[in-house]
Amino acid sequence: MTTAMMTDLELMRTRVSSAIGHHLPGHVERLDWDAGRLAAYQRDRLRAVLARAIARSPFHAARLRGVDPDRFELADLARLPVMTKAEMMADFDAVPTDRRLTRDLLERHLARSVTDPSLLLGGYIGLVSGGTTGQRGLFVQAVGEYAQFVASVMRRAIAAAQAGPGGLPPEGLVIGIVGAGTAVHSSGLAAATATRPPVRMVPAPASLPVAEIVARLNAAQPPALLAYATKLPELVREQQAGRLRLNLRSVTSMSEAIAPAERAAVTESFGVPVIDMFVSTEGLVGHSEPGGTVLTFASDTCLAECVDDQDQPVPDGVPSAKVLVTNLHNLTQPLIRYELTDRFTPAGTSAGGALRASVEGRTDDMFRYPDASVHPFVLGAPLLHDGAVREYQIRQTERGADIAAVIDGDFDPAAVMAAVERSLREAGLAGPQVRLRRVVKLDRDPMTSKIRRFVPLPAPRLAEPAAPPGPAGDQRRAAR
Repeated sequence: MTTAMMTDLELMRTRVSSAIGHHLPGHVERLDWDAGRLAAYQRDRLRAVLARAIARSPFHAARLRGVDPDRFELADLARLPVMTKAEMMADFDAVPTDRRLTRDLLERHLARSVTDPSLLLGGYIGLVSGGTTGQRGLFVQAVGEYAQFVASVMRRAIAAAQAGPGGLPPEGLVIGIVGAGTAVHSSGLAAATATRPPVRMVPAPASLPVAEIVARLNAAQPPALLAYATKLPELVREQQAGRLRLNLRSVTSMSEAIAPAERAAVTESFGVPVIDMFVSTEGLVGHSEPGGTVLTFASDTCLAECVDDQDQPVPDGVPSAKVLVTNLHNLTQPLIRYELTDRFTPAGTSAGGALRASVEGRTDDMFRYPDASVHPFVLGAPLLHDGAVREYQIRQTERGADIAAVIDGDFDPAAVMAAVERSLREAGLAGPQVRLRRVVKLDRDPMTSKIRRFVPLPAPRLAEPAAPPGPAGDQRRAAR
């Protein structure tokens, strides 16, 4: 079939799969680099990102005034300004290095791509993120840059397949993916476009009824499974009941943090330890070893700084307030010290110099009461331990929590509510009040197919103090 005869989706699949195949060997090779070689690569890529941003992005040119990319070192990164999603979205048209890429153009393209994905301007990928947890963010990158992102997600699985008996099969690595159902989200786009070697994904979107997900996975019999953490308990139930019949070599949990009880249930049901994976649309990717809880991040594609509320680095073993990400492969929409609200606990570096950290959830997922702060996993534990609970969502209230749960089988709501109240009292909340209601289903985000499992009360908005007169005030006003 000639290029002129291809549909937009077929052309996109051809371009993406070809680019992934082109970039994967280099990604696999970099897994074995030593720390010195990685640092030199990071420095060179950072200089390239800064040079492109200063030359072609008005947003960054103003923020990076006085920076000389040719002499920039990794140690200099901490003196650059922090970039927030709010700032990026407020001045989006000034961010991309291709001046044709406007917010209006990207929004119109994304609206068309929900059911019929295609390339923007013949060579760009558009994605959206953040709809379930906060302000929506738009992201755009060239096909080759997106392929670098996918390669950083897949390279460890590819390396394991290549090292296994028989090596990588001719059909490529086949992965069943239970993720987003639309191609404007990163997992949905990967499922729609990575459909031929070296990586062939079999989509079973999380938004489908569980019976349809089971039917698709049973028909494909993928050796590897990649799924939202919130869907894994359902798949465990189906496997235990004999309706899902998978013989897996690997199970990878993505998107949300996976609780210890869920991790144990997956391992018992599928016979393989869980790989925990962190993936952000901004480009940061990390994997744990099978059964491990500490992730090693792809530090050749993204620099990640674990910092406190004042953007100062936190020591190993101390949870961060946020993570500042500098994407080293996206030259189209430079993200330089871009703020993610995810909380990491750094654990040093790997032998090859890559960041190692455990992921503690998002800062804005914590339930903060006047007299206590509670990690929501504490509240979810009683629900995870009850075999009748298929899915759940916990919303913080002023004095406790409201729980919505999909129940299948005998269930004692009073016992679960009492256990959650006990957890809140132990955390320091006096007189907690917990309510639980049974629902037929939980609403999923229409774009990502995600459920926000823990929903805290919105933080009170504080008025910003007036800028003082003089140079300091002028500087503050200019930074807005």
